Amino acid sequence: MERVRYVGRPRTGKEDHPMRQRMAALIVTAFLFSVAAPSVFSQEPFYKNKAIRIVVGYAAGGGFDTYSRTIARHMGKHIPGNPAVVVDNMTGAGGIIAANHVYKVAKPDGLTIVNWIGSLVIGQVMGHKGIEFDARRFEYIGSPVRNHDTCVLTKGSGITSVEHWMAAKTAVKLGGVAPSATTDDVPKILKAALGLPIQLVSGYKGTSVIRLAAEAGEVAGVCGLSWASAKSTWGKGPGNRRRSGRAAECSETPPRASQRSSGHQPCQDRRRTPVHRDRHP
Repeated sequence: MERVRYVGRPRTGKEDHPMRQRMAALIVTAFLFSVAAPSVFSQEPFYKNKAIRIVVGYAAGGGFDTYSRTIARHMGKHIPGNPAVVVDNMTGAGGIIAANHVYKVAKPDGLTIVNWIGSLVIGQVMGHKGIEFDARRFEYIGSPVRNHDTCVLTKGSGITSVEHWMAAKTAVKLGGVAPSATTDDVPKILKAALGLPIQLVSGYKGTSVIRLAAEAGEVAGVCGLSWASAKSTWGKGPGNRRRSGRAAECSETPPRASQRSSGHQPCQDRRRTPVHRDRHP
């Protein structure tokens, strides 16, 4: 298994724009409720002996799946009636299949949650094909974590810094999930805005699958992965524990003036934001 190096995503000067923070790469968790659903949380009989399902739009082992299973492990203890909470991975189309399913098929009865990437909201605005949900029927209710987008590359890629990457003679092959996913959007932005040599290979079922592809040498890594997910999943395994100091500084400390001038920048800040699902017509 190859060791990996973490390359921080350069700043674009728009990191603190409030709309970017809310929309660009947030994770959306949606509750389906009926009109009377807000009152059922106080009614223990409603959730007693029932199960809440968390539908994850991506493969097991990735960041979305990890957060969902962590929440599922504890959530039932904090709901009157102590319902069971189960996770259901429904992969495909970068989370669109899961989002469409919950919006169109799942009953709005307070028993279904969907975990999908918030950039699909932008996909709806842009008219991307396949989106059949109305994101306006969701409203934000909180954020479990704050993330920083990173690029994670294997040692075999030969890339040790952003400067080294920009000078590369051949395109670096990156894995992606689907249009509107940060794994696809971030590489496209980096290529268009900074001229980074990138070849995007899209269509993987999730970042955990991209990680396996990187270990097998199919791709060199991934961009648009949260730092929290990267250090907990891409840093595991034999020979896979070293991280560059550059990445650690990128995500966890402000850059010094000398780092700014050399191209070293903190990663893009973003939030994983749950939203409350309103009833749809």
